[in-house]
Amino acid sequence: MVALLEVLLCSDYPTQFALGATFAAIGFRPFAPNGRLVVSYVVALSLADTALLLGLILFFLRAHGERARDVFLGTRSVAREAILGVPLIFVALGIAVSVLLLVQRFAPSLHTVERNPFQELIRTPREAALFAVVVTIAGGVREEIQRAFLLHRFDVWLGGGTFGVLITSVAFGAGHFELQGGDAAIATGLLGAFWGVVYLRRRSAIQPIVSHSGFNLLQIVQYMVPRS
Repeated sequence: MVALLEVLLCSDYPTQFALGATFAAIGFRPFAPNGRLVVSYVVALSLADTALLLGLILFFLRAHGERARDVFLGTRSVAREAILGVPLIFVALGIAVSVLLLVQRFAPSLHTVERNPFQELIRTPREAALFAVVVTIAGGVREEIQRAFLLHRFDVWLGGGTFGVLITSVAFGAGHFELQGGDAAIATGLLGAFWGVVYLRRRSAIQPIVSHSGFNLLQIVQYMVPRS
């Protein structure tokens, strides 16, 4: 029951809800009057959620006498894991592109959001640089440390690693549904499963962090090229 409670608290939904409610209470809103996302809101929420979530994870590990290094780095060389993670950037890209092409061909109705709203936030090189930091820290680092912690809890106490990959991947995809659409939710769910399997095989979050961060950075490049 304690492990289940920790998984729920570190699922990202409670922390983002709490931060969103706090921001709303002080009049800090996610959308501008024209309906566009506010850049400062997205950045503030992402970085604050990263700090809060990582703090919770470290607190829970310490409370149970577990070492963060054992859970997130294992016994493997960090440098070697980082190098091996670079090719996985393109594996992740291949998964995403394949899913989107298959959806376009066989289930176009799943493309429920015409244009990614985050794309509208990246209009200048300065904004691109800012979001590069955000997607690396709040995307690659936070989400893969979070995934490693959740899978560790599932693997030891909540039905095993395979079951954990299934549950966390569904949740990961669902979190992208409203803003990015059904096809993006499927793609991100499968990407979450891919990074989860890599973590369970290596018992190190370094490869998933490098792959996830690189994948996110490639998306920013994709958004900026048409503008330039």
